[in-house]
Amino acid sequence: MRIAQLANFIGPASGGMKTAVAALGAGYADAGAARLLVVPGPVDARSDTEAGTVVQLRAPKVGGGYRLIVEPWRVIDALEEFGPTSVEVNDKSTLLPVARWARRHGVGSVLFSHERLDDMVAMRTGLDTGAKVSIGLWNRVLVRSFDAVVVTSRYARREFSAAAAAVGTPVVQVPLGVDLETFRPRAAPPLAAAGSTSGPLRLVHVGRLSREKSPHLAVATAVELHRRGVPVVLDVYGTGPHRDELEEIAAGAPVVFHGHVAGRVELAARIAAADVALSVCPGETFGLAVLEALACGTPVVTARTGGASELIDRDAGSWGDADPASLADAVLRVVSRPVAARRSAARRRAERFPWSATVETMLGVHAEVSTALALAASR
Repeated sequence: MRIAQLANFIGPASGGMKTAVAALGAGYADAGAARLLVVPGPVDARSDTEAGTVVQLRAPKVGGGYRLIVEPWRVIDALEEFGPTSVEVNDKSTLLPVARWARRHGVGSVLFSHERLDDMVAMRTGLDTGAKVSIGLWNRVLVRSFDAVVVTSRYARREFSAAAAAVGTPVVQVPLGVDLETFRPRAAPPLAAAGSTSGPLRLVHVGRLSREKSPHLAVATAVELHRRGVPVVLDVYGTGPHRDELEEIAAGAPVVFHGHVAGRVELAARIAAADVALSVCPGETFGLAVLEALACGTPVVTARTGGASELIDRDAGSWGDADPASLADAVLRVVSRPVAARRSAARRRAERFPWSATVETMLGVHAEVSTALALAASR
């Protein structure tokens, strides 16, 4: 098996996608597959790694620090040199010609959908109906172009279900995984416990400080708890264009903005020191930050809608409507439970999502699309 992964539109907000692509690629290589990774960057570059060959193609910045490959024929040149049996495209914008190339050459093609465009664009722009109609039309093109579409949650599946069913393209739900070694409980428990007065309730939010990730909801939730007289501190880890706006929302409440934490081990330790993680974006298609918090033994409060809500259960966290009062109520429900029980439940929940299961399922998807094309060609 020879798998090419194409990761486009890379930037500072794509940490989750980078983590997923890297974990899958390492898993493919460990399983004996030859693996090529194509990514955009400031200059052309090529390197050989334990997880396969990485080809970086010169690509322009398109805003917010993102880079986007706008010359898909250069990707095709790299593919023709590599000779894949299947391609995995982590992009819905400029790489559609790759899917056409794959079909002409008997190469299986998989679209890995990392975000739900209809809701995400509506959240970024405030344009709801018009955006969803246009994206619905684009999704019809996508499901006709690829041999399979991979989504990460039931919420994400709904974007493609009708269009894919109309043309017979399979939509495969493949949950992502979590690094259970790096993200793990620490020996020292959090200060706050049900009924404890030994310290403030410690909340944590990890993510890009950009409106489509809804960090304002996390900050407003802490403000609401503070307004109610609950001793609370919210630690926010991440950078982004809306930090000033978030500081205004905090307005003197105990919210601390720490910026980016480079080391994953250090970040995991800080998450593990919290009582509750807030991951409240109602348009999140999966929520790697949710799994990372759960793996640290930190229960999670999330919005009722979106893929992140599917990752927790009543023992490992709670849900609220996408408003500060409802989410604050959810936080208080979580901390009313015994500390040991809620933390062990969070870890058990995360252990249901090892990367090995994700890799195994994705290898099956790649094998199926490449085998189906080979059988069709032999008839």
